[in-house]
Amino acid sequence: MPTIDLPHGTVHYRVAGVGAHGVPDGPPVVFVHGFLVDGSLWDRTAAALAAAGVRSYAPDWALGSHRHPLAAGTDNSPRGIARQIAAFLAALDLTDVTLVGNDTGGALCQFVLDTDPLRVGRLVLTNCDAFDQFPPAPFDVLFKAFRKVGAIKPLMTPMRATAARHSPAGYGMLARELDPAQTRAWIEPCLGDARVREDVARFANGVDPEELLGVSTRLGAFAGPVALVWGQADRFFKPAFARRLQEVFADARLVELPGCRTFVPLDEPQRLADEIVAVARRTALTAA
Repeated sequence: MPTIDLPHGTVHYRVAGVGAHGVPDGPPVVFVHGFLVDGSLWDRTAAALAAAGVRSYAPDWALGSHRHPLAAGTDNSPRGIARQIAAFLAALDLTDVTLVGNDTGGALCQFVLDTDPLRVGRLVLTNCDAFDQFPPAPFDVLFKAFRKVGAIKPLMTPMRATAARHSPAGYGMLARELDPAQTRAWIEPCLGDARVREDVARFANGVDPEELLGVSTRLGAFAGPVALVWGQADRFFKPAFARRLQEVFADARLVELPGCRTFVPLDEPQRLADEIVAVARRTALTAA
């Protein structure tokens, strides 16, 4: 897996889909995953995009499943991570990006638009935080607990067991099917590295529902097309979030996915890829 060294630290990322002779074709896609998840969440969607000739990047952001701790003093608040995302785009000279977010990553995409949207051409949000639901219940209780570094490892240790990870107290309600090896890889960095736990605590302490609510009042300034690809069977990031977001953005289309839960990239990877391609093509047609 390639890495890139940025001012805030080393970032692992996956890249899929390049054009003829290794030269990328068309605008790139950059994925933003959620809390205690890494870029592998997008593997099947990235493969589907590659088959359609679309290049994508899936970095491991500093949300607890990252394998390189951040540099000392790095701002790891949501807005700080938005700046980390912008730095990644700039370092790889990615422009006219389709930014795709899920779960906590959807909130981070909103912070990117509010902080440094210059390299973003369009946005795709799947089930994610919105307005003052950052995070929605019951995840708000977890985030409060994770504000104390010393509490994180005791809370996470039971998740070494697959039954616990895939229970309603773990990832069990977020997708129809889960891969035990993948979910184990998601928890290992946080369990194994005290510095990663410090990054997690800094993020948890930086989460402020009122700040995301304020961001939502400015999202209408984003002129690019937006697709809201929303699982309708999600008990946490509810369909009402998507309907409200559709009203806020200047150019947003809502795609409802019956039976799909929070992790849309796991439940409906091909459908998500199709909608990402559709957004890019609609932009191209509009520009033409």
